[in-house]
Amino acid sequence: MIVLITGASHAGKTVLAPKILERYHYPYLSMDLLKMGFIRSHYIHATPEDDDALQEYMWPVIREIIKTAIENRQNLVIEGSYIPFGWEESFSVEYLREIRYYCLIMSGRYIENHFLDIQAHACDVEKRVDDTWCTMEVLVEENARYLDMCEKYQYPFILVDDDYEVEVDLSIEH
Repeated sequence: MIVLITGASHAGKTVLAPKILERYHYPYLSMDLLKMGFIRSHYIHATPEDDDALQEYMWPVIREIIKTAIENRQNLVIEGSYIPFGWEESFSVEYLREIRYYCLIMSGRYIENHFLDIQAHACDVEKRVDDTWCTMEVLVEENARYLDMCEKYQYPFILVDDDYEVEVDLSIEH
């Protein structure tokens, strides 16, 4: 099974992936690590802030990693914000049966009530070099955009509205 975890920055994607590893023993791939590999190796000429260009470059690679893992009957979690809306159009029905998609979204109310906690936990898994761009307004806007797109595409999402308790149960059939 392939588990795709996406959402806005600071939503908890990189925290959820190791939880799945611990509970289900599914390895995970951070798209941020792949992104930096492409940038630092000069395979692409972009900066970490070039999100749209990075998504266009990275998705074909991730798509083929997913197909290969499914064909090899390997479980894998892929987490990152570079999973495009419309991702499912890249796969036949046979592949789609093996993919679970989760989008993490924090409500505006949650962000407003817990912004200092969000900032305090920003480096729990990865050490961010510069997080000064992360303001309450930016997070509210990004999360609202993800919610709008999930509703437009009828994607499942996990809404964090009160307490931050995000878990997924992979034993339940979709």
